[in-house]
Amino acid sequence: MQQNVKDVPAVAMPDATAMKRRRIILSAVAITVAIILPFVVKNFLIFQLTLAMVYAIAILGLNLLTGFNGQFSLGHSAFFAIGAYTAAILMDQGEVAYYWTLPAAGAACMISGFLFGLPALRLEGIYLALATFSLAVAMPQLLKSSPLEPWTGGVQGITILKPDAPFGLPLNSDQWLYIFTLAVLIVLFAAAANLIDSRTGRAIVAIRDNSTAARSMGINVSLYKSLTFGVSAFYTGVAGALGAIVIQFVAPDSFTFVLSIGLFVGLVIGGVGSIAGTLFGGLFVLFVPNIAEAISKGLAGAVYGVILILVIYVMPSGAAGLVRLIGSKIARRTS
Repeated sequence: MQQNVKDVPAVAMPDATAMKRRRIILSAVAITVAIILPFVVKNFLIFQLTLAMVYAIAILGLNLLTGFNGQFSLGHSAFFAIGAYTAAILMDQGEVAYYWTLPAAGAACMISGFLFGLPALRLEGIYLALATFSLAVAMPQLLKSSPLEPWTGGVQGITILKPDAPFGLPLNSDQWLYIFTLAVLIVLFAAAANLIDSRTGRAIVAIRDNSTAARSMGINVSLYKSLTFGVSAFYTGVAGALGAIVIQFVAPDSFTFVLSIGLFVGLVIGGVGSIAGTLFGGLFVLFVPNIAEAISKGLAGAVYGVILILVIYVMPSGAAGLVRLIGSKIARRTS
């Protein structure tokens, strides 16, 4: 017996408008909680949370390159260092206001990243990783070199002053820098989300999925790869400038290859290809090493490794993947 099409029960499809509304509500709640936090916790925790946001911005920059464009990098500590030293030099020697150092650091890193991305176009996979690894290893030595010592301070580094809250706001320095960093993070995260949802973002993702097919569709693969490298470095440079302002000190040994590994770990833990997941990655990079050291100072590295293995076992697709999995299970039960 032939069944009438009208009699077939309709399959419930997810409402895109409702999902978007839900994301907006969750984002508004998260921002509200983030704004309240510096007024209910101690200054040291405020300082730590500010650094976690700084790392989240840097991880987002790496995510744009690796997660969305498919270019593997182990050298983002170099761009973090360029951003930090740009801000420190401008504030220490040029007496430039701290907020103006952010676009300057971002621009310097964007140009550096774009120029580095041009010769790196011939490299892919592990060969690109090796090239960026060499950049990360070389950067601390360059910062210590004699020709740059008048600007960088050599091994002694540069000490800068922590800015006070403007306009007579009743905030201490830690609270103000938290609010300032949060504002920068919101702007950069919104810009990244709009970029990925745009035509340019679709081209960036298409190159990651299949560069040959993307080229056949008329996408200038070389240009988009270099631009993505530049934008990624821009984000990491802004994070480096914020880190210098928050910590009040920069030195070559603060930007070793270990920092690059930390950013990469934060990328994987937060979720490759997830913008919101980078927040969890930033928290992991900052707090988990401290937790490991608190458990055992002598075996902090081993404890950190065990924690990392357990987290990857529980969340093989990162924090973002775990949230999506839980959300889908809740949606099935409520539907």
